[in-house]
Amino acid sequence: MHDAAAPIVLAAMSPPSGTGSSAMLTQLVFFAAIFAIFYFLLIRPQQRQKQDRARMLGAIKKGDRIVTTGGLHGTVVGLNEHTVILRVADQVKLELDRTAVGRVAEPQGDKDA
Repeated sequence: MHDAAAPIVLAAMSPPSGTGSSAMLTQLVFFAAIFAIFYFLLIRPQQRQKQDRARMLGAIKKGDRIVTTGGLHGTVVGLNEHTVILRVADQVKLELDRTAVGRVAEPQGDKDA
């Protein structure tokens, strides 16, 4: 009984049309558009931010006033490839990882008080 119904069901189905390739092309364009949106909104700005941070960390020099990621303010008195020695008060020096530097602060003499 089950075998007799199969030819009837197959006969009732419409023959495949040529729209399969156009639907696949539409999906491909859709996925490409989604990837482009992700690239321009997420990936590219993140890469640019990473490059700017690497440039900032590479440009640190003695005498720069910096703020660490923990909010500590101080002046650079020494540095090497991986660490920064920061003077935070008279006779108080701290050795920090370069990656702990959050930003280079404006020199105090340039601020309008």
